[in-house]
Amino acid sequence: MEKQWWHSAVVYQIYPRSFCDSSGDGNGDLRGIISKLPYLEKLGIDLIWLSPVYLSPMKDNGYDIADYQAIDPRFGSMADMQTLIHTAKQHNIGIMMDLVLNHTSDQHQWFQQAKQSRDNPYRDYYIWRDQPNQIRSVFSGPAWQFDNTTKQYYFHLFADAQPDLNWENPKVATEIQQMVSWWVEQGVAGFRLDVIDLIGKQIDQGITENGPRLHPLLQQMHQACFANKPLVTVGETWGATPEIAKLYSNPQRQELSMVFQFEHASIDWHPTHGKWQVQPFNLIKLKAVMSKWQTCFDGDGWNALFWNNHDLPRIVSRWGNDGQYRERSAKLLATLLHGMQGTPYIYQGEEIAMTNVRFEDLDDYDDIEIKNSYQEKVLEQQSLSHQQFMQGVYSSARDNARTPMQWGNSVNAGFTQGKPWLALNPNYSDINVANALDRKDSVFYHYQELIALRKSAEYSDTLIYGDFALLLAEHPQVFAYVRQHQQQRLLVVANVSEQEQQIRLNLSVEKVVLNNLQQNDELVSDLEALRLAPYQAIVYALSTR
Repeated sequence: MEKQWWHSAVVYQIYPRSFCDSSGDGNGDLRGIISKLPYLEKLGIDLIWLSPVYLSPMKDNGYDIADYQAIDPRFGSMADMQTLIHTAKQHNIGIMMDLVLNHTSDQHQWFQQAKQSRDNPYRDYYIWRDQPNQIRSVFSGPAWQFDNTTKQYYFHLFADAQPDLNWENPKVATEIQQMVSWWVEQGVAGFRLDVIDLIGKQIDQGITENGPRLHPLLQQMHQACFANKPLVTVGETWGATPEIAKLYSNPQRQELSMVFQFEHASIDWHPTHGKWQVQPFNLIKLKAVMSKWQTCFDGDGWNALFWNNHDLPRIVSRWGNDGQYRERSAKLLATLLHGMQGTPYIYQGEEIAMTNVRFEDLDDYDDIEIKNSYQEKVLEQQSLSHQQFMQGVYSSARDNARTPMQWGNSVNAGFTQGKPWLALNPNYSDINVANALDRKDSVFYHYQELIALRKSAEYSDTLIYGDFALLLAEHPQVFAYVRQHQQQRLLVVANVSEQEQQIRLNLSVEKVVLNNLQQNDELVSDLEALRLAPYQAIVYALSTR
């Protein structure tokens, strides 16, 4: 595989509304992000994935875009955006924009025009039918909304305020390509493409994802916008299998750099109720899924590694232990992920082990998905009780990731001088950046060490390009694997439980490279009788003889 700069990069996702507010209006903004660039440089990241900051009515927190080439005033101005791009470069950080190309806001000028009449030039930028079919919205309810003016239904896979673009219309592709090229000219380093696997949909055949036109459209976009440029592109593809992921990310096909696949992110979802009723965590299942994705590419694809994002709950609350072992389990989860092959993504607050939140009142949550799902599952279908649904919210809702960033223990955690748009997690007095930076054994410095390890002359080739081999596949508490490149072998072993585990591995240690319990290196050098403390994770260099 030809080496690319983004193979060795580490990406940090910022959800702008919740990151840092410089103006005091309760919303995070671009100047707030600029003020924290030294912090991100200290962490060691290479790229910021910036969730949408475009002009938006915020029905879906910016994923409903009203103008792709304007910045929403609550985040700042285009001048602020250009300052962020320029200043980030001075800190050796690139900006990856978040592009929503499946749909726009209903406030976008294209849709405002399309609604005027059936023969409007923009009518065919969207999907209209005389009668709806049975496709349902991701946010619950029908995926069709009747328009009183023109007496037709328009299609929306998400909220009714997010009409889907009609990618069957070549004019849509041309408009999008011109807009993307404009952002490239502004100096961005790449793009994350939201729900990109939906743009090839065939509505009348009931096909919403992985449609027949998807890959030709992506190849067309690559040729027009990305070819021969040092850009990174990552697609959000909930329906991707390894075979489909290769179609996106095989360099020979010239589509995307990599994709986010979500097989691991949904292993504990209920078959009927999805994330609103999670199943007990099954480490054996997780290991099988992660191993499958680690071994499916052989130079013909690339992994995006992540535990968290703005749509997922906090990983330390989900699969770690956010009580007694919060910091230790957060370090363990980080070690497991950053030891794998692929480009790692860190979500804001993950590096200080921020946790899920428990608001008592449903009204304290902001997310449209919570409100729509409650209406459908509790009030209409009555398939879940109020209490069952609230447990689902506490474990899985998107707002768990969206509470404001916890910078310190001052008022509002140092996030804002005003009233925050979403309430803070009350534990900010203990869990915050200031505390993390003060303690050399904090989760922050563990992430910093993992990032440095991936970039080190000694281990980078093995961590970035080495083969992956899962060990102890059927062990219900221990996750262990070996990475090998040429003669170098690294062992990552972790006890994902609250009880001590003893295992035996027929391997010989050269040295301990990283240990989230730094005080006991000498106790864990014998792999034939290895005792792992609760949530202990170790990286070993194995002897080559």
